[in-house]
Parts: sequence; C-alpha cells; structure tokens
Amino acid sequence: MTTYFGSDGATLHYDELNHAGADRPPVVALAGGAAMHPRYLGDLAGLGDAQRLIMPHLRGVGRTPLPESPQTASFWRQAEDVEQLRAHLGLDRVLLLGHSAGTRLAISYAARFPDRLAGLVLVTPPAGYLVEEPSDTPALIDARRGDPVFDAAVAAWATGPGSHDDPGFNAWYRQVAPLGYAAWGEREQAHASTALYSFAANRAYFSVDPPADLAQRLAQVTAPVLVVAGAQDCSAGLAPVRALSELFPSAELAVIDQCGHHPWVEQPAAFRTALDTFLHPLS
Repeated sequence: MTTYFGSDGATLHYDELNHAGADRPPVVALAGGAAMHPRYLGDLAGLGDAQRLIMPHLRGVGRTPLPESPQTASFWRQAEDVEQLRAHLGLDRVLLLGHSAGTRLAISYAARFPDRLAGLVLVTPPAGYLVEEPSDTPALIDARRGDPVFDAAVAAWATGPGSHDDPGFNAWYRQVAPLGYAAWGEREQAHASTALYSFAANRAYFSVDPPADLAQRLAQVTAPVLVVAGAQDCSAGLAPVRALSELFPSAELAVIDQCGHHPWVEQPAAFRTALDTFLHPLS
C-alpha cells in the first residue's frame, strides 16, 4: 500500500523503495525544493539496497493533491502528516531524513514530536531562518566566478522566474541548476533534469511561519542527529549549516569536500559512508 490518511483525513501518497533490507527500520526521506517531486532523490546513492526508503509525495506534489487551505501544506503543518505516516507504518519511532527545504519539515517534526523520533538526518539544510551565522554563500559563489555556465546561473538566480506558474518555475530551475553542484558534468546535468516543481505547493509550503522559539526547541531533541554539508554548497552554504548542527545537544556534522547541494549525486561514496555510519547503530 502506498497511501495513508493525512492529519485532515486526506489521502496522501508515498513511494517505497525496498530492494533489500526489509528487516531494518525504514528511512522516511523528505524531498526539498520546496515542493519538488521526490524522484530527484533517486535511491540516495543505493541506500534502498540496504534499507527501506519511504518517500512521501508532500501536499501538492506528485500524486498528493494540494488542499484548499494552503496552511495545511506548510512545512510546519505537514509535520502532522509525517506523524500520521509514522503511525501508518506501525513504527514506535521514525528515522527521518530531509534534504534542503525538506529539512524544514524534518526539523518541524523533531520539534513537535521529539519522543517519536528515532534519528534525524539533515542533508544540506538551509539554516538562515534558525541561526544568526552570516551566510558564506557569497564567498563560495565568488570562488567559482569566471565559468560562463555558472555565471549565467547566478544571473538567472538574481532575476527570478519568468512567470509564477509551473512552466515558468521549472524553466527557471533549469537555468539556475548549476548553482546546486560543485561541478557541472554529465552526471550533474542528468540529475538536474529529474527535477520537477509544483509552484503552488512551493508557495503553500512557506505559508505558515514556525514559532519564534523553534531554534530553542531543538535543544530538547535528544534523538541522534546527523547534519551533512557540502563544502562548496552555493545554495545553503557551509557556515550556517555548521551553526545549525550546534543547536542540537549532540549532533554530528559531516562536511563533504568537492560537493555542492546534492551529496548523494556528487560524492556518493562519502555520502553513504557518513550515512551508513550514523544509521548502523539505529538499525
């Protein structure tokens, strides 16, 4: 079964990759974007060969419809859907992985349901809304200037989408995609082509502000936490991600070199080493 009921009774969908590892607890992987189809996560560098992967279609994405109330599709409110999914899977506690904007939802769940969290993996999390550490993305971008493809992506990022709808947003992403990788080779280009956004779901995702004390709440998260950063991540940066890891009482920080915003694509061996080392005691 790949459906379950959300916090409001709506039918929600998820993909399950279970090539092997059925005897191990699943990892629920939350896609970023925000509101990008989870297909871009692939199998997280083969994690599906070792462990069940559950990939929800968040509100308004893929097979899950957008609710009439945008607030229900916010990252703060969708934590309730993750809790419903945990119960549907029959888990006492859930192993949660979030990438990019998906880490906002993962963090919301950790803050709201800390007793139901078995472990938390935050992959290249944007952290400016939680930490005061100045972003180092301008310096990371400056270090790569001079590459015409990269410079064009920087210019497109500054300009923004040509239209506020799915075609315009996805066309814009294709222009800015080189910003998300430390290099722009065939592998990175092929991965970027799998991206598919829902513009309405993206707007709804940010429709509710989290509580002002969210950063302080993270000090009460006692479950193990792994934060993965790309040393050349021109999107989330490195310094704010490091500062975010320090908000948790005992988080581990893995910095992957020659890596941008998608470590399972750019440096799959290093990503899996960090992830497997973290997950092994929890499985």
